[in-house]
Amino acid sequence: MNLLRILIFVAVSGVISQVQADGNPVDKVYHPFVTANERKVEWRFASRQTDDKNVLAQRFSYGQAVSEYLIIEAYISAQRDTSDDFGLQGYELEARYMLTDQGQYWADWGVLFEFEKQHDEGNYEITTGVLFEKEFTHTSLTMNALLVYEWGDTVKKEYETELRLQYRYRFMPEVQPAIEIYTGEDFVGIGPAFMGVHRYEGIKQLKWELAFISGLNGKSKDHTLRFALEYEF
Repeated sequence: MNLLRILIFVAVSGVISQVQADGNPVDKVYHPFVTANERKVEWRFASRQTDDKNVLAQRFSYGQAVSEYLIIEAYISAQRDTSDDFGLQGYELEARYMLTDQGQYWADWGVLFEFEKQHDEGNYEITTGVLFEKEFTHTSLTMNALLVYEWGDTVKKEYETELRLQYRYRFMPEVQPAIEIYTGEDFVGIGPAFMGVHRYEGIKQLKWELAFISGLNGKSKDHTLRFALEYEF
């Protein structure tokens, strides 16, 4: 009952406080943890379908921990445009800092900072936020509360907020079902997700995520299929 109240409160709070202008808030739900000396490569895929468009986006990244608490990642992103041409969209630099050691307190905390520039356009975006995770026996509740500021030649200056929530059942390392909730301006989305990790020797591991998020925005269609594959070494 307490967990249900938390989920309802977070979802309703996100709807009330939305100020996101035009972006799609459905993306990866970040965990606050960093592994010392880790390096990683990642591929993300997202397909969003609405009544009047179908947006296909992909992101590729390389990241490396510079300390036991801080990891830096660099991204390039590509997207299919209205002419069905698939091309480079932008560049991004991301820093994630672990504020508390895992299991040190009643919950685990971290912070996120991102800087993004669009390709061939003078448009920029900065994202900052708090990462939260709490374990309940065999389940985990993860939440990202993000503040976005964007400006540029073809984008007006404005602040936006995003809220991402994931409630995961740790059934086994390789298969972990979950439910995810996302909020943004004129958007509330919810849907099932599945993820897992296969561990190799040492710190090497392969992680995967798959989710289908349906927008709860009246009668209009707004569905997003997202997939992520990450190799840590």
